Order: sequence, then structure tokens, then C-alpha cells
Amino acid sequence: MITIENVHDFPARARGAYVTIGNFDGVHRGHARLISELVARAEAVGAPALAVTFHPHPATFLRPDRIPDPLVWLEREIGLLRAAGVSDVAVFKTGPWLLELSAREFFERVVMGQFGVRGMVEGPNFFFGRDRGGNVAVLRKWCDEAGIELRVAEPLTTDDGRMISSSRIRATLADGDVAEARALLGRPHRVRGVVSHGAGRGAGIGVPTANLDEIDVLIPADGVYAARVLVPSADGSPPTRWPAACNIGPNPTFGEQARKVEAHLIGFRGDLYGQTLEMDLLRRLRPTRAFAGLDDLLDQIGRDVEEALRVCEAE
Repeated sequence: MITIENVHDFPARARGAYVTIGNFDGVHRGHARLISELVARAEAVGAPALAVTFHPHPATFLRPDRIPDPLVWLEREIGLLRAAGVSDVAVFKTGPWLLELSAREFFERVVMGQFGVRGMVEGPNFFFGRDRGGNVAVLRKWCDEAGIELRVAEPLTTDDGRMISSSRIRATLADGDVAEARALLGRPHRVRGVVSHGAGRGAGIGVPTANLDEIDVLIPADGVYAARVLVPSADGSPPTRWPAACNIGPNPTFGEQARKVEAHLIGFRGDLYGQTLEMDLLRRLRPTRAFAGLDDLLDQIGRDVEEALRVCEAE
């Protein structure tokens, strides 16, 4: 990873690359198509393929009351971009030094001066510079004048003609439709959190749960979900994947209104407190609701666990 904190410093190894710049939140199927075109163009001329993203999201400074919940955390975004085929990922450390550059200044001082780009690939909705003063039409004009190739990748749409976008995926998750979000992302939506001590009620009724706190990505709508939890190994080997039933939301049966994320790892025995777990949400099984009593709740939990296990085994 390359961190960009000003308009001067940049490693020589990443200059002269084919570059794409954007907010790749989620690294969804639309982003994958753009990256594929970037890599193809870079390979055709023997140049590196560089993806450039932003952290934190520019909205943190420009629209602090409307900061979108991220779909992925930064390290995962970088890993997904690398897995899509780029040679390297550069991250703008977003701040006034960057956001106050006009479109022309951004092009001359960053694109040309720092990156020394060989070519660029962008989506049709790419904007850059202060107040989003630059768009792909402006960028094409300046690239043509500088002798730089610019490819504008066609957006990826679903069968209904709607474009795949991060905002569409957020709306889908807000409805709890993690299966549709998976189709748009190209993989399940993943959350991560630190296992904390809860009320201990789950263990008391024979259904122990891992309570996840400090979740730093979008949490889907309340409900019960089939999930897969990645449990870290002590020896550094790949994590173990456990089928799970996950409850998101309050616990109205016991009068609790606080929104929680609790995962029952099916068949797991062990101490997870303090560990950071990642969890893929596979399918929403039902909405959250109150039950008449403990017996009714346990009957439903039993059905939820069976269904979650079936979903996981079908993967």
C-alpha cells in the first residue's frame, strides 16, 4: 500500500502506471469490471496497474452529516483490489490539502506531477477536484492534450437495467436483503467486530452467542440471518469457518431495546472473548419479533439454527 499525504511524495516504482481513482467502497462487481479493464490496458503496454482510493471518505469533511456507512474496512478494500488484479493500491489520506485542490490543480499536480500516469480508466460518473469541478469530459480533454489515454468503462447493470453501485448495495442491506447484496457485490457482505461480554442469557438457555461490538461497516436491517463466522487460528493458519445463526437487533422477548449483533456458532466450543471475528451474512431467515415466552423462543431458535446450518451446508 502507498499512502499519499501531500502533492509531492510518491514512490518511483508506482509512477508511469495505468491508474484508476475513486471510492471503491465494497469493491463490487461494477468496480471489478473497471479494474479488469485497467489491468488489461496496463498489461498491453507493460505498465503497472494502480488503484487509488480515499481514506477517510471525502464526505467526512464535505458532508459530515451524511457520511455513508462503509461496506468494507480499509484493509479489506485494499485486499479486494489486489485480488482483482491491480499491481498496487495508493490511499489518499483525505484532508484539506487534497479537497481544496481545483480540478486543474488535481490533474496537473497529482495525476501528472505525482503519478506521471501512462493512462487512466474511470467510470462515467467520475468527478474530481474542489466542488467536483472536473468530470470525465473535462478529464478526456486534458488527457488528450497531454497525450494520455483515457478509457471510460461502461457501468455494469443488472437485468432490470439498474446500475450496480455502492449506494444501491447500502439500500439493499438496509432492507435486510443480504442475498441481493451478495449478487451485487459478487460475494457475501462481511462485518467484523470484537467479541464482548453480554448479559450471558444465551449461554444460560443453552444457545451461547458471540456478541460483536465495534463493528465498523454497515450493519444490515434487524433480523435473524444465516451466516458464516471466520474464527482466527492461534498458529497463524487460515481462519476456521463456522456456520452460524446471527441475530441483529433488540431482544424484545426480554424487554431489551438496544440493537446488538449476536452470533451463535453452531457446534463451537471455546472462548472467543476479546477476539476480532469476521462474519459473512448469507441469507435473512426472518425478522426480529417478540415471543410469548422462553419455550416459544427456544423452539424458534432451534428452527433458526437448523435453517442456518442448511444454508451454510448448501454453500
